[in-house]
Order: sequence, then structure tokens, then C-alpha cells
Amino acid sequence: MDIRSLSSSHRHPQDAPYVHKVGLPPKQKLFSEFKATVKETFFADDPLRPFKDQPRSKMFILGLQAIFPIFEWGRSYNLAKFRGDLIAGLTIASLCIPQDIGYAKLANLDPQYGLYSSFVPPLIYAFMGSSRDIAIGPVAVVSLLLGTLLQNEINDPVGNAAEYRRLAFTATFFAGITQVTLGFFRLGFLIDFLSHAAIVGFMGGAGITIALQQLKGFLGIKKFTKKTDIVSVMHSVFASAHHGWNWQTIVIGVSFLSFLLVAKYIGKKNKRFFWVPAIGPLISVILSTFFVYITRADKQGVQIVKHIDQGINPSSVDQIYFNGHYLLKGVRIGIVAGMVALTEAIAIGRTFAAMKDYQLDGNKEMVALGTMNIVGSMTSCYVATGSFSRSAVNYMAGCQTAVSNIVMAIVVFLTLKFLTPLFKYTPNAILAAIIISAVIGLIDFDAAYLIWKIDKFDFVACMGAFFGVVFVSVEIGLLIAVSISFAKILLQVTRPRTAILGNLPRTTVYRNILQYPEAAKVPGVLIVVLLAWGRHLNPRLVEFVCLKRSEFRKKLRFPAAALLRLKMRFSCRILRWLIDEEELVNKSGQTKIQFLIVELSPVTDIDTSGIHAMEELFRSLQKREIQLILANPGPAVIDKLHASGSAQMIGEDKIFLTVADAVASCCPKSVGEV
Repeated sequence: MDIRSLSSSHRHPQDAPYVHKVGLPPKQKLFSEFKATVKETFFADDPLRPFKDQPRSKMFILGLQAIFPIFEWGRSYNLAKFRGDLIAGLTIASLCIPQDIGYAKLANLDPQYGLYSSFVPPLIYAFMGSSRDIAIGPVAVVSLLLGTLLQNEINDPVGNAAEYRRLAFTATFFAGITQVTLGFFRLGFLIDFLSHAAIVGFMGGAGITIALQQLKGFLGIKKFTKKTDIVSVMHSVFASAHHGWNWQTIVIGVSFLSFLLVAKYIGKKNKRFFWVPAIGPLISVILSTFFVYITRADKQGVQIVKHIDQGINPSSVDQIYFNGHYLLKGVRIGIVAGMVALTEAIAIGRTFAAMKDYQLDGNKEMVALGTMNIVGSMTSCYVATGSFSRSAVNYMAGCQTAVSNIVMAIVVFLTLKFLTPLFKYTPNAILAAIIISAVIGLIDFDAAYLIWKIDKFDFVACMGAFFGVVFVSVEIGLLIAVSISFAKILLQVTRPRTAILGNLPRTTVYRNILQYPEAAKVPGVLIVVLLAWGRHLNPRLVEFVCLKRSEFRKKLRFPAAALLRLKMRFSCRILRWLIDEEELVNKSGQTKIQFLIVELSPVTDIDTSGIHAMEELFRSLQKREIQLILANPGPAVIDKLHASGSAQMIGEDKIFLTVADAVASCCPKSVGEV
């Protein structure tokens, strides 16, 4: 950008340094400025660039590839890639089938609906998704969240099964609509507002809550509380200890949970045996089902699955509520479930994209995930998203493209078509053991400890979300996570940190005197820097959680800096510092403070509140006979200072390019001495 100076630079006398004046950017027309702002906010990646100067036929092909990436990478697909995808697809299928049956129970749905959700959605995603590694299907946290929110509206999922299913499909439909809307209008940045610390706490609390819910099947309890808080669950468990526990069920559950944990340990210790924990759940289901069948343990009180409908997904278009009493409830539940599902999927996709060094378009991912959930809601599926455990197995098994999802979907199709009767004698205890072993990874002590070391306020947010989920409910925990995240953002924006700067010896560099004790204050001058930011060094939301709970913990990616906005409510703080400095001056007999220099280089934008605060500070300093001086304001800041008349009020000759220039204009002799 061309810069025109406020006034021509000039040479001071020979003994004075050359001082550059702050440049004022050229004026832009209102429409041009609005267009540039919209482009920077929503189209920073310039998604239409490939279409420029292309014939219509080429533009059509590029548009088709943008919507369906499979037509782009499919041209280079070969047998070697298929071999990797086939092995990976079969591996994740062996993991997903038993998990899906268990996750459906978390959502208070019949087992087949979990399998349905691993058939249609992965097929849609394979054509529209841009991630090569993500594995699609039901996940524990979303299943629990959906089941809890649905049960709040329909208390008896068994007695009112038809209405419950219809509301589940309606919520899934609107979850998809939410995801597509965010992607189409490029509003994906909204999911980054959730603090990663709050998500760590929420996921950990959800993991404990899910594990506690499995005690019903793990211990063979028939009458169990519908509440999810730890107090109610433990009361229900111990109240039934004398007459409700089944020792055969406990033996099955403990035995196979131990087997699954050992399998996970083997896979973690030696990456070559990644397939051991992947096939562990399927082996557990086969062995436990065979054991129950030959011993007829179901007649001894061991609860079993009993029946899974055979056949592929039936249509559910006519079951979605598009009007009536449950419509708004479905919309509300769908938005919440869709946002949580989207958060996890995008984080997982970015994690593995970074590992394989390819780009992932978050907005395209949202459209793909939303479309698969919209179609899924019409084919008897509930909310599906990216599963971290399956995606990690998919990655370790050597997947090359999204074809691994197609392979998995085909295996699930064959299971639905021919194998579901074989699950009749599968004990509920083994499903509980599979879910417990899967959700243990959600509880990440290392991540919580790291948060404690880095930021105590983040740790409070983490613990608030954690205890909200564990001791109250999932939705309260989520509400706490969202509330604390927004509170922290507002606090950081409206209460920016400030610091006093001093001169490093034998340089013209000015730094924080707390960080550099050797930095010397300039006599008669107080130099303050405004450290304003939106979110400081904040990893992308659940990506931090996912990375920290796997062997990929060391690979963190930080987002581009958020827009820095100035909410300069720091007059009182600066005046307090001035009072402290004046007290020191009076005691030591040093030069009285005559100049206040505000370093604005960290501030990239300013609003009307900031302008008013600046003017208020200027008037307060005038009463104290102290001159306000600004150093290094950015183009947006200096432009708005001039547009508001604040630059003229402060004085254009009191605005400098660097702190050193500002100090030199105030007290050149002192600068030389420092």
C-alpha cells in the first residue's frame, strides 16, 4: 500500500537523529473499504482464485471438484492406494461395529441406529469431504449429549420410542443445517471462540459421565437412574448392590475390560501392533457372545442385546418434524449437537492434515459434514461426526484417501444385511466395557496439568466445565464451558494488559522492565505499551484436546492471530502508575514526569470506545500538565485518529514512528545518557 506522509520528513540538526513521521494510508471509498473488510473476514483464502480467467467448461469442472473433492484426487487413484485404504477400512470397520451398537444405547436408541449412522454418512463424506484420514460415525460425547437433551424433552425413550426417534432425526436434520450454514457462509471461525481449556474440562467430564452410565450394563443393574450426575448415579449403583447386581455379568465385564485395556497398552507401546486395540472390541464381542450362547448365561440374569433389525437404513423423511410442538425443540437440540460434533471433526481433520502435510478447507468440511447429517436424518441416522479413536486407527493402518470410509461402510452394509442376528446373545456388559475403554482417553490429566502451568484462569475454566458435567449435567457443563470461554474473550478484549517500558543499555530498544530488569526508565518520561489481543497463543479448540490425548501430543498448530481490537479502559491504571512514579520521584529527587508515551504497535485496530478513552486520557493528563505522545500506531489506528479529530487534539507532532523517536523528541539529552 502506498503511504502518504502527514508531513514531509526532514533532517534535524546534525547532532539530532533522523525522525520519520507516521504515514497515513490513502483514503478508501466506503464500498471499497467494506469489500476489503468482508474479503479479509470471510474470504481470506480467496476460494475463487482458481476460477479466474478460466473457460466455462473448466469452471464447471473446478466447481464440481470443489463440491466433490473425490473427482479431483480420484484421477490419480491407483491400486497401491486402494490396498492401503482396504486394510484401513477393514480395520476401522472391526472397531466401529461394536462401538456403534454401544453408542446407540448412549443416545437411548436401538442398536441398529448406530450401525445405520456408520453406513450412509461415511459414503456421503467420502465424496464431499477433503480429509484423507478422518473416519466418520457416531461418537461417545455427541451420543451422550444427544441422548441427554432428547430425554429432557421425552422422559421415557422406551414408552415413547416413536416420538423419541422422530425428535432424534429432527435434531440430526437441523444439526446438518447448522453445519452447512456455517460452512456456506464461511462462519467457521465461530467455533474457535470456545476456549480449549473449557473443552478439555468438558471432554474429561463427559468421559467420566459416560463411564458411569455404563455401570448399569457392567454390573447388570435393571433399575437405574435417568440422571447423569455422579451423585445420582452412585446412589443408584449402591442402592441396588444387595439385590440388583449380577455376578456373572460382572465377571464378563471385568474380564473383557481388562483384555481391552491390555490391548490398548500393547498398541500404545509398540506402533506395529496398532491393529491389536483396533480388533480387540470385535474379538471381545465374538468371544463373549459365544460364551453366553453356549452357557445360556442370559437365563442366569445376564442382560443381552436380544434383537437388532436386519436390513439397510429405512427412509425417515416422513418422520422429521417440520412443524408442531417438537420443531423448535429439534432445532435447539440440533444446533447444540451440531456445533459440538463440528468442533470435534474439524479439530481431528486438521490434526491429521498437519501430520501428512496437506491443506484442509474447514468451510468445505463443514458443508460435507452438514450434508451427510442432512441425508443421514432422512435415512434413519442420528448425528455422525469424526471419531478420534477410529481416525487414529485409520491413520496408523495406512489409509491413503477417504475410500477407507467407503470400505468401512460396505462392511457395515454387509453386517446389517446378513450378520445382525449373530448379535442376539451379545451381553450388554461387553458393550459397556468397550465404551469404558474408549472414553478413558477423553480424560487427559496431562492436558489439565499443562493448562495449570500455563494459565491459571484457563485452569479455572477447565475445572468449571469438568465439575459442571460431572456433578450437574452434560448441558450445564457445556453451558459453563461456553460462558467461561466468552467471559474470557470479553475480559481480554475490554481489559487489555499494559506494561512499563525501559531502555536496554547501549541500544535504542525499549522493553518491558519486568521481563528485562536491566532496562532503564527514562527520566521525566513514562513509557507504556498496550498489550491488546483477542486470544493469546490459543490452540484451536478441541484440536488441543485431541492432540493431547494421543501419541501425537507434541504436534500443536497455532491459529493466525485474531483481530486485535482496542478497548482502552486503562486510564485509571495509567494514572495509578503516574501517581506511583511521582511518589518515587519525590522520594528520590528525580525529574518529574512530564511525558507519557503510549506504544501502540500491538494494536491493529481501534473503535469509538477506544477513541473516547484516548481523549479522556489526554484531558486527564492535561490537568496534570503531562504531555501525551503516541508511538507507532498502525494504519487503521492512525486513520481513525485523524477521522475523529483525536490526532489534531493530541498534536500531529506528538505522534512518532518509534518509541526511540518519541523519547528523542522529549528529552534528547536523556536519550543519549540512557
